[in-house]
Amino acid sequence: MAARILIADDEHNIRKVLSATLRREGHDVLTARDGEEAIELLGAGKVQVVVTDLKMPKLDGLAVLRHVQQHMPQVPVIIITAHGTIDNAVEALKSGALDYITKPFDQSNLIQTIAKAIRTESLASRDVKRDGLAADRYRIIGQTERMQAIYDVIEKVADTPSTVLITGESGTGKELIAAALHYGSSRSERPFIKINCAAIPRELMESELFGYEQGAFTGAVSSKPGRFELADAGTLFLDEIAEIPVEMQVKLLRAIQESEFERVGGVHTIQVDVRLVVATNRELLEEVAQGRFREDLFYRLNVVPVSLPPLRERRDDIPLLVEHFLSKYNSRLKRKVQGIEPDALNLLVNYRWPGNIRELENVIERCVLFTESASIMATDLPDEICQRSTTAPSAATMGPDTSMKDIVKQATAELERDLIVKALAETDGNVTRAAKRLKISRKSLQNKMKDFGLRETD
Repeated sequence: MAARILIADDEHNIRKVLSATLRREGHDVLTARDGEEAIELLGAGKVQVVVTDLKMPKLDGLAVLRHVQQHMPQVPVIIITAHGTIDNAVEALKSGALDYITKPFDQSNLIQTIAKAIRTESLASRDVKRDGLAADRYRIIGQTERMQAIYDVIEKVADTPSTVLITGESGTGKELIAAALHYGSSRSERPFIKINCAAIPRELMESELFGYEQGAFTGAVSSKPGRFELADAGTLFLDEIAEIPVEMQVKLLRAIQESEFERVGGVHTIQVDVRLVVATNRELLEEVAQGRFREDLFYRLNVVPVSLPPLRERRDDIPLLVEHFLSKYNSRLKRKVQGIEPDALNLLVNYRWPGNIRELENVIERCVLFTESASIMATDLPDEICQRSTTAPSAATMGPDTSMKDIVKQATAELERDLIVKALAETDGNVTRAAKRLKISRKSLQNKMKDFGLRETD
């Protein structure tokens, strides 16, 4: 998967080597000589991965990392470090960097790290962004009864060591809940380490979680701590937990139960104090029944379950979310859109939102960018929202001549489309994998996508 990558380093040769390697892999590469120039380039256009040296003139790599976390938190940052400054790179990981690479570069390790970062950014872009959410409790927008019940759970368990299992569809804000649990606890000043298990290749999962010793495998030119080690005294958030291979689940269970593990290739047992929060968009009990998830691990994780409702089940929160995203994108895009017309808001409230809050955020961003009116009008909204909001079958819209057969047919089509959109989102748009998840042929899925106006290029 090609991506746009920003490289920031004050050494010309480092920029040249990295650029050449990444361009050979098909990536679009931007380069900066210092942190100040890197931040300017970040403001000029979309970047999917940032690779930055720690020590640079004007602004250093940590300043670049802080800027990215504040303004584009879904963009992963990779730190460049020399062998003598690995401790500084580890501190950067604890501050939120995705990974680090050491000089001189091992090409295969570099390519793997970049691929992991691209996959992480792609998955993060499907979910709810964390920046600027300050209009409600725990930085989460929502006042419905179900959200209030979730706030109560957070309040009760945040400052405990209990493991929390967060479930919900993609785009419902599971990372926000994990962050609320961490920052609402006495561990808030300690590391909050996040890892999206779906972004990690199966063969690298163990080394990502538990680290490795020098020489453990080809490319292991130095020892490296894993996520459990980085999260010591803090919180470890494992997103997409169902993606962990079954053979790794035994080692994960042991690490959780015993609070200890060994690095790959190591013999020394490392003890940690980690608060674990996990999340998934799958039904784990169904995964257990299918033999894809260990039953003992499920019950070890399911200490405090938190189920996030999809946006269609908390429609009363949509006006609040619209108001928040309007303010956010007016500021970011330097626009002055004053509000949204009642008929446009009504269409948003009645849409089914298969992409949940992330889809709503994207819609508002586009409207703020392109509307030529003082307020967002119904004509500014995407066609699928206008069509599907007004045609969805309900008791209020059924005409006296509407047959039950037509109502069922229409409702079935709505459900089919939602399931397809969800499957495509969960497989990063991969039609073959989405068809497998839906248990239909690829050809059937392509035909249905054509019927519903979901082109493969979308």
